[in-house]
Amino acid sequence: MTTAQPALAQKDASAPHAPPGLLGRLGVWATTRLRVVLVLWLALVAGLGAFAPQVTSALAGAGWQANGSQSVQVRELAQRHFSGNASSALQVVVTANRQVSDPAVQKTIAKATDLLKADPRISDVLAPQQGATISRDGKTAVLLAGAAADTNDMVRAADDLKKPLAALSGDGVTLAATGASVMWSDFNTANHDSMMHSEMISWPVTMAILVLAFGSLVAAGLPLLLTIAGLAASAGALVLLNHLTPTSIWAMNFAMMFALALGIDYALFLVVRFRAALARHGSPVRAVAETMDTAGKAVALSGLTVLVSLSAVMLVPAPAFRSMALGIMLAVVFVLAATLTLLPAVLGRLGTRINAASLPLARPASDGDGSSPRFTAWGERLWRHPFRYGVPALLVLVALAAPVIGLRTAMPSITVVPEGNSSRVGYEAVQKAFGEGAPGTLQIITPSGDAARVARQIADNSGIAAVMPAADATDDSGLAMIQAVPLADPSDPALADTVHTLRNGLPDKTLVGGAAVENLDLQQTLEDKTPLVMGIVLVLGFLLLVVALQAPLVALIGTVTNLLATAGAFGAARLIFQDGHGAGLLGFTPQGFLDGWAPVFFFAMIFAIAMDYTVFLLSTAKEHYEKTGDPRTAAVAALGHSGRVILAAAAVMVAVFFTFALSDSLPPKEMGIVLGVAVLLDAALVRLILLPVLLRLTGRAAWHTPAWLRPVLPDIHFSHG
Repeated sequence: MTTAQPALAQKDASAPHAPPGLLGRLGVWATTRLRVVLVLWLALVAGLGAFAPQVTSALAGAGWQANGSQSVQVRELAQRHFSGNASSALQVVVTANRQVSDPAVQKTIAKATDLLKADPRISDVLAPQQGATISRDGKTAVLLAGAAADTNDMVRAADDLKKPLAALSGDGVTLAATGASVMWSDFNTANHDSMMHSEMISWPVTMAILVLAFGSLVAAGLPLLLTIAGLAASAGALVLLNHLTPTSIWAMNFAMMFALALGIDYALFLVVRFRAALARHGSPVRAVAETMDTAGKAVALSGLTVLVSLSAVMLVPAPAFRSMALGIMLAVVFVLAATLTLLPAVLGRLGTRINAASLPLARPASDGDGSSPRFTAWGERLWRHPFRYGVPALLVLVALAAPVIGLRTAMPSITVVPEGNSSRVGYEAVQKAFGEGAPGTLQIITPSGDAARVARQIADNSGIAAVMPAADATDDSGLAMIQAVPLADPSDPALADTVHTLRNGLPDKTLVGGAAVENLDLQQTLEDKTPLVMGIVLVLGFLLLVVALQAPLVALIGTVTNLLATAGAFGAARLIFQDGHGAGLLGFTPQGFLDGWAPVFFFAMIFAIAMDYTVFLLSTAKEHYEKTGDPRTAAVAALGHSGRVILAAAAVMVAVFFTFALSDSLPPKEMGIVLGVAVLLDAALVRLILLPVLLRLTGRAAWHTPAWLRPVLPDIHFSHG
């Protein structure tokens, strides 16, 4: 093969061809300056990658709050004016087989107090008090360790202190740290470990699928090259970003997942196109130029669409959500940059050696132009019988989407924390000793002059079990804090009604907060912002497709069909996680709702992935429509050239996402199943059936550009030469 290449290249060089476009020139530049590109990427990866080992310890563990809400105001006031007795404070639950007044128990409490006081992130440590933090039977007590640092540092304090505190247990005395900060510490650790375990399982599965898709070990390794470069750079960038603004540890988890998924998608699309161009031209440089002017343009547009979709999440005023979106966006930027510079440079240097270490049994069949005969035949069949295949696909999607109507969301309960973890042990001990609603104790801050009246109003509320005496601020702020124990468990919807009634009935300048109320406020903010985020994602996605494809109708088709797969995924999520169908098989206890962040965050992620496939399919169709002006050729060729890529990329994504369904923790399980089902529906039913059918039914109208729109749009073409 290598001996034939010069002759092919000479023949190709003598044939007239159009000069490369912007991305084609970028590809040629990268190919002819491989050493420069490699040095730049090595410097970038080494420079940023040096910070990557710090990522799990440096990134923030809190941020699950609605900025500007009453509950956040209460927490900030409590920390400043009430010796750190805020929702972020640590609670150490001491349970004994005898009275806590016993000298041996008191000795253990004294050791715990000294341990807490030695930590600079802890302010005052409040000893257990009769009638407040000592149970009626006298066998359970709670030490309150005030917060002297922000919420993220308090989660780190929980990381450091929960095990030493538990180590003080013995001789019939058990200590367990609990409270919001400890819960987030346990929650983050459990979910991070589960996600890392799932990632490790997914790698060999991913590699096997890539080998089958590419047919050679060399080609299959290219997506991993992009992924490693993107991951190392984005991990280091997140550590640096954390110095500017607290960045959630979840940002790294999602960045890893998206870097792998997009790196594979983009590499598949470019490598398949490069192979076809190389077979035609023989010249690796010219093949790179054509690849970048066609598939590269689609990848650039896809990356931009992903960034736009995720940027809408920044509208949610919650630090965790914003930093997670930002983390994924950083990963996308690095993977996209590697795809448009590093990958073409390597492809140009490899040339025909990209097929090295070929596996004949895994090598996919291909026509001379790089299209798949099987997918071309499938496209012809859909064109001849659109209703035979389109109607069943649509009915399946609608049937799966129908349960969305009854979907309920809420912030997760303590059951998402593994049994035996400190926060859950302490939570359950507090409930047993002090009542069902004790872990969700409310904190009400009011002017001191109103404290007596406010306390009476709180006590009169039917949802309140007990009211503690008002405590004046430790400074001259003129504020008082009243703590009230609700009847309902923090995850019970009745608590939201109680808080709503209190806020509507209490005097002005009285604020209701507490750890459980912070969750309620965040849930309300998510419900308020979700329609806005979804609307912006849809509008911006549609506008980007209009600009790229120069045709409003096909852009609308691409946008609306994305919604079907998304709705189907959330419908399936309701059946599984809310109603509990298959819970035993998947190994979890249903909460009766979907976690509150799922609609807004998963919607943006699903839409970004779906647009990925939409762009690949429709850009290929547009390319052939520009060449032939024939809608049939465009639709059939789109499947012939990109169907295999979409199927292979979807297979990798589904495999990766479904490995998260094996997680012990519920949130990664939710994410894996929702995203996996969405990709499966989108690839199998929408991109490979419904979208080509709609192109068949709309014909030339799909590609029509209104005269009034032409002057507004930039001149973008996907055909080459």
